[in-house]
Amino acid sequence: MIERREVRVADSFFAELEAQLGSQRGPNGQPSVTDFIVLDLPVVAERFAASSDELPEAIAGVPSIRMCIGSAALVREYVVHGIETPDGAVNLVGIEIDL
Repeated sequence: MIERREVRVADSFFAELEAQLGSQRGPNGQPSVTDFIVLDLPVVAERFAASSDELPEAIAGVPSIRMCIGSAALVREYVVHGIETPDGAVNLVGIEIDL
């Protein structure tokens, strides 16, 4: 049986997301924070939940900090950082987006 991890989203993640996208869609259709949360964040969370141990280490030799790199429906590329907690869950703590 595949171990699934609980995934939580930290306030720092939302702060970084808001700094990069803003609360409203851009004039040329750029996504808003809500757009990303509804369409793309569930996919990222699922990757951490289902296969966190297979994601690359964000810092070499520190397996508790992983990063999920990919593209999504609304953004060209993203990197999401997750930290494993003592209870085995993963806290998503940061994001970098390239529109």
